[in-house]
Amino acid sequence: MDHTTFRYELAQQLRVDSIRASDAGGSGHPTSSMSAADLLAALLDGHLRMDFQHPENPGNDHLIFSKGHASPLLYACFKAVGAIDDAELLSFRKFGSRLEGHPTPLLPWVDVATGSLGQGLPVGVGLALAARRLDRLPYRVWVLCGDSEMAEGSVWEALEHAGHEGLDNLVALIDVNRLGQTGETMHGWDLESYAARAQAAGWRTLQIDGHDQEQIESALKEATNSDGRPVAIIARTKKGKGVAEVEDLPGKHGKPLKDPAEGIRELGGERDLRVTPPTPEAGAVPHTFPSRGSEPPAYDIGAEVATRKAYGEALRALGDRRGDVVALDGEVSNSTFSELFREAHPDRYFEMYIAEQQMIAAAVGMQVRGWKPFASTFAAFLTRAYDFIRMAAVSRANIHLMGSHAGVAIGEDGPSQMGLEDLAALRAVHGSTVLYPSDANQTVQLVEQLADRDGICYLRTSRGAVPTLYGPDERFPIGGSKVLREGSDVTLVGAGITLHEALRAADLLADEGLRARVIDLYSIKPIDVDTLRRAAVETGALVTAEDHWPEGGLGEAVLAALAHAGVQAPVRLLGVREMPGSGKPAELLRQAGIDAESIAEAARRALAD
Repeated sequence: MDHTTFRYELAQQLRVDSIRASDAGGSGHPTSSMSAADLLAALLDGHLRMDFQHPENPGNDHLIFSKGHASPLLYACFKAVGAIDDAELLSFRKFGSRLEGHPTPLLPWVDVATGSLGQGLPVGVGLALAARRLDRLPYRVWVLCGDSEMAEGSVWEALEHAGHEGLDNLVALIDVNRLGQTGETMHGWDLESYAARAQAAGWRTLQIDGHDQEQIESALKEATNSDGRPVAIIARTKKGKGVAEVEDLPGKHGKPLKDPAEGIRELGGERDLRVTPPTPEAGAVPHTFPSRGSEPPAYDIGAEVATRKAYGEALRALGDRRGDVVALDGEVSNSTFSELFREAHPDRYFEMYIAEQQMIAAAVGMQVRGWKPFASTFAAFLTRAYDFIRMAAVSRANIHLMGSHAGVAIGEDGPSQMGLEDLAALRAVHGSTVLYPSDANQTVQLVEQLADRDGICYLRTSRGAVPTLYGPDERFPIGGSKVLREGSDVTLVGAGITLHEALRAADLLADEGLRARVIDLYSIKPIDVDTLRRAAVETGALVTAEDHWPEGGLGEAVLAALAHAGVQAPVRLLGVREMPGSGKPAELLRQAGIDAESIAEAARRALAD
């Protein structure tokens, strides 16, 4: 049969298999899959350059289903190319199946988890940046977007950044099927409304009938004729295309068909067509960046250095030695000191501007290709991208985040800039690592270890300079802690700025004849259970102090660790409990009750109880 007929038949097969998978699973989104079937049939048959037998091939194109709820269509595509068989297709959404309700990288042809809408295109931007500036390979990134998710602000962050960077290796296939979950979308079938905004962001747009194979083929060919602009193919489609029970009807979202057999009959019955997408050019080899000998920075004991500055200097040195390390920043690089990396390694630095969702998404996209991204901004602003961080964990992504300017200790800027939720938020992410260094040499050691640590890694740094407590040869294993003062009467636990306050508090208590043990809990997650258990058993009480809201931070991490160890001990949690304002750091620490005097007083009360 000719190409047009084959693609029509293949699209019908994709629809049928989407219905079958959803029916077998007892749930799913067949109608959202059916609207985009014609687009995917044409993409597979001649345009997606992917060797499905070798998904690790660096020359492969990348396909991201941003509308991850259309997973039946994606899995039907995998069957059509021979990557999975029919039995696995029909395991959709069943316990133990790789074919989860929304795609995840359990499947080797899936780069990232999708399902939280508005994330696929920003991740696609990261992959396209990796292709252009890091791998320096001609692979293309194809992203299937739903029209409902175009309302997400993250999508427009992606459109802006892709246009600014001229990512003509990125193609968005926008499936405008008009109907969302509860009714018509904001713009319905007004394709021009999507096109105008994309064009304003620097995109080339192609408006087509998404069920006309000739128009689809013409658009796909045009999309690969690069002219320095990313391409959006804006396709008018019908949800549930081809089946009278559901076609272009509201209230059919996210449900299997009531009469799947009749729907399959309307679509011409089951088929077993196979399609072999074109493979990428042989011999693709990613670019590598040269490395040179460079020692990590080292600081003299007593020298006053902000941990954010030590982070920047450590990251620059790490980049000297490792060509796979890249840095991203949200337009605060002169505050996070990632500008030091930019000055030393401009080819591996990415300015993401005030678009934290796009920054995290870009890091996720880059790590797909094996790069080691470090993304930096104020701790407070990472919460804006929290859903991207959460989904990065679902993607089994390896990214490294730095949040600076944490807590009331930043001073006069006030509460809008004070990261006071970050420890709790990042602790709650599955498999995460949460670190809070207290001095410059400790920061350097932790940055070095993060480069090869899997999962979502977070390093919290402070704005103000603090005395260097440790020598450069000291070691700080992740999951460990340091006992800076021995004592048997009470234990003071802090990290970052509150560790320095705890040391001062120990001096105050010593003047009264009380011997306080001081623990530097630089690793919040994983946490040093053994050291905390010994402290609880060997001293009368524990006082934790943190420049953070009391919910979910250092103190509650300590309580959880003691509960895990089966140890009961009196613990007093000091944290920021009232909304702070502007002021000097010392004033704000005192107001919050986490300065040295407050810590010492809490220890006295604990011992008096």
